[in-house]
Amino acid sequence: MKYPLSILLILLSAPSLVSAQEQAEDIETVVVTATRTSRAEDKVSAPVIVIDRATIERSMATDMADLLKFHAGLDIARNGGPGQLTSVFIRGTESNHTLVMIDGVKINPGTAGGAALQQINPEMVERIEIVKGPRSSLYGSEAIGGVINIITLRKAQTGMSASLGAGSYATRDGSFDGRISGDSGSMGASVSWMETDGFPVQTGTELDRGHDNRTANVFGELSLGAALLSVRHWEARGNTEYLDFFLAPLDQDFRNQATTMQVEAGLAGNWQTSVMLSRVVDELSQNQSSDFFITERDTLDWQNDFQAGEHLFTAGLYLSSEDTRALSYGTGYDESTDINAVYLQDQIQSGAHDLVAAWRHTDHESAGSHNTWNLDYGFSLTPALRLNAGAGTGFRAPNGSERYGYGGNPDLLSETSANLELGASYQLDPKQQVWIRAFDNEIDNLIDYVILDFNTFEGINQNVARARIRGIEAGYEYIGQDWRFRAEGISQDPEDRGTGETLLRRASESLSASLVRGLGSHELGLDMLSTGERSDYGFPSPTRLPGYTLFNLTARMSLGNSWWLQGKVENLLDKQYQTVAGYTTSGRGVYLSVNYRSL
Repeated sequence: MKYPLSILLILLSAPSLVSAQEQAEDIETVVVTATRTSRAEDKVSAPVIVIDRATIERSMATDMADLLKFHAGLDIARNGGPGQLTSVFIRGTESNHTLVMIDGVKINPGTAGGAALQQINPEMVERIEIVKGPRSSLYGSEAIGGVINIITLRKAQTGMSASLGAGSYATRDGSFDGRISGDSGSMGASVSWMETDGFPVQTGTELDRGHDNRTANVFGELSLGAALLSVRHWEARGNTEYLDFFLAPLDQDFRNQATTMQVEAGLAGNWQTSVMLSRVVDELSQNQSSDFFITERDTLDWQNDFQAGEHLFTAGLYLSSEDTRALSYGTGYDESTDINAVYLQDQIQSGAHDLVAAWRHTDHESAGSHNTWNLDYGFSLTPALRLNAGAGTGFRAPNGSERYGYGGNPDLLSETSANLELGASYQLDPKQQVWIRAFDNEIDNLIDYVILDFNTFEGINQNVARARIRGIEAGYEYIGQDWRFRAEGISQDPEDRGTGETLLRRASESLSASLVRGLGSHELGLDMLSTGERSDYGFPSPTRLPGYTLFNLTARMSLGNSWWLQGKVENLLDKQYQTVAGYTTSGRGVYLSVNYRSL
């Protein structure tokens, strides 16, 4: 399945779907993650994706992966059904090259792998901001492929909402959200619950594997004159059943949490300051053995913004203390790591020109010192046509398991990257926009497990691999009164420079689209994902996973001002496919929910 450049160009020239008399909602989308400051999305030079609350609600997604997979450049690999290990590959980079944050706080574990996206319930999420490309200049380690910032529900309006749903595979879920607001502040709490009996997660077995997730999110804000004090806590707990290599039934308990206290204040002149203290816990424990993985991280992030004419300066201090403990395959460790950093940024807006320059010095106790930077330039050639160019570097420090676990090597170097890109966007009219971007990302010192004894398969982790990822992505969006349409496509070459082969679990081409039709107070939607073939682990040589095309059908029926019914048919055509070799995916599923909102 191939999608050459010609298809991307056709996508860019797609015609209007409805008449020009329809009026789009004129709501400016603000992005924070790209620069650590609030900026209108159409003025951000870096490549960004914003998934708003309306899209999250319509999707009826059970976790983050179900939302992310319908966007260009975000490949998802899942080891089975809900709750199973899930990885995201942004623009062909490794799954641990994505920095994931909850409300601006890093939640990636320090033990092994990427953040637990499969445990984040979308019912707790207000919006998701995704920045593609390296952002280590602002956020440090892991931000090689991009950054995903998940912003939890914390609207200030007084009110409540609730939902109750059920569907295929004996899935049951419910949620409640309540908020109160006054002149001096606001507070609120959200809780959600989801259980499913699941389905057989691996080929060669008929044993269903279930999952349950209980999530809570609490926030409070208090105005203290020129200062704002806020407290936030997000926590997910539950259990996931799975199978081992020999198809024996196992299960594990998980706990993920992020707690934050933040003070924001306006000081003399145009000086804004923010001090954020946070604590993150990532815990996974096996119930049929003594194996476990635990990360505890305490962080202080002090950010200062100064407006001086056409310049907006940002300067900050980042101090983190991380403790990692693990026991796996008989190998255990207990290590503490301090990470200290300073970061600087200058945003210059002058007429049609927009320049962002950022730099960060990170002193990582285990991985040494790193200087990383970003330079993004935007030029409005006309009011409708905007050109963008960017360059930047990133790094990923070796995690605890790579240094001290099975095959551990304490002398590992950090993985590093250098990225270049060019892009353009064109506003066809107030309702339609097209965009295109090309990128080239080179990654060095990739960590790989090198076998030293082929009789026992014993080996050691070493910096032996390199990768180069080139690609072009494009999109079209229409937002009208009754119709909304979005299409995105990518053609990329994620190449292992040592072997010349395509990197595993990443498709070279994919195309996604979303069509939503408003029918008064009702709504119908159709989402499509078509992806090319990909390689995966195999013995003695990699195996090929065929491409696939998926459709999700969604519907919403209003029952008055406060009540509505919502439904989804997932995998409408009942496509059988795999994103990880040997692991199954969901067939056709039907899900319904009844919802209430007092706002």
